[in-house]
Amino acid sequence: MTLSVIILLALMAGLLHARRATTTDGSEGARSGKNIRPLASPPVALAVVTATVYLNQVLFTVYVLRCHGGDPSFIARYLPAGWFALAHSHTLDALAGYFPFPGLLAPSVLRVQAFLELPFVVFGYLTVCRWFSATAYRAALRLVWPVSLSYTATFCLIEWSLRNPYTMHDILIRVIAAIAVPLWAAQMSGDAPGRVHNLPGLLVFALSAVALGVLVLVVYDTALLYNLGHLNARLPVIAGALAVLACARVAARCVTDARASRGIDSITRSFGHLLVLFFVPALPIRYGLNFGTAPLSALASLALAAVATGLGVRETLTRIPGRLTTWILQMAATVTAGLGGMTASILLPARYAEARLLWAAAAFFVCAVTTCSLIDRLAAAPAGSDDS
Repeated sequence: MTLSVIILLALMAGLLHARRATTTDGSEGARSGKNIRPLASPPVALAVVTATVYLNQVLFTVYVLRCHGGDPSFIARYLPAGWFALAHSHTLDALAGYFPFPGLLAPSVLRVQAFLELPFVVFGYLTVCRWFSATAYRAALRLVWPVSLSYTATFCLIEWSLRNPYTMHDILIRVIAAIAVPLWAAQMSGDAPGRVHNLPGLLVFALSAVALGVLVLVVYDTALLYNLGHLNARLPVIAGALAVLACARVAARCVTDARASRGIDSITRSFGHLLVLFFVPALPIRYGLNFGTAPLSALASLALAAVATGLGVRETLTRIPGRLTTWILQMAATVTAGLGGMTASILLPARYAEARLLWAAAAFFVCAVTTCSLIDRLAAAPAGSDDS
């Protein structure tokens, strides 16, 4: 099965399931938060998975120091350049020296990470959906099984393309994770706070998502690629992103409850649909950019954006009447501003393709919603509908 087939299947599955998920149970308080279990919140689950990823990095370092003399070439030769920059410190050397039975840490080489990558990605995405709206979050929760299948197929394909002595073990472990993660997600409450979708609320959401994205990229660089040696250099970035994220989440509770105008309502509803529609094919589309299917990935992304926009616009125009011509001109200006911001984002540093995509998406979103809100104010657009 090629990555192109996975992208197409994931795209169809996402469109079929996500549309049903977004039209079923649309009220903000549909599921009860009673009997909430431990680790039943995506941000908490994400934090636990991330901590486990770094624990595995420490144990991997101990294993390499004790069993391979500090030389990771036994596995590094099977993988691309940019992996396995070991950390060096007196603490790690002391831990390695005193650790009993270091041979038992052999699974820390690739296999533990093979299980952890899926929950890391899934709970990160669910966290962003929960920050955006309760409706998007509940719809995304219903998609975890097809998401798990889509992402696991992609991960296994990448595993096979980077064959090494642990490939078959990793594939089996990924299949186990594909079952465990949806079962874990099924224990999560569908409750989420109602969100204010005016300009301040959307900007706070964007700030939260970008800060989380930066942290995810740091984990990718320092842990998922086994580069714990990069961690010290990334500490200022981590501290800054955590501070921004904390401030943004506090600010999210303080946004005034001013209703959105028609333009902002259109963006809000369209973006909420896009979050849900993109969930299933997101990982295949991302890896398609690097594995020979970039045109298909781009086409799939545009198709999802078009469908999400159509759904959101239909809802807005149904609920908030007004002149269609005025709205079309406003959206044209909004998209132009977003594209301008996205183009300017190429000036920002980006070591990985994911960082480039993060900057581009954030720049488009911020420029678009700011421009749209300004036009709404200048045109004195009527008040909009309730939070979606």
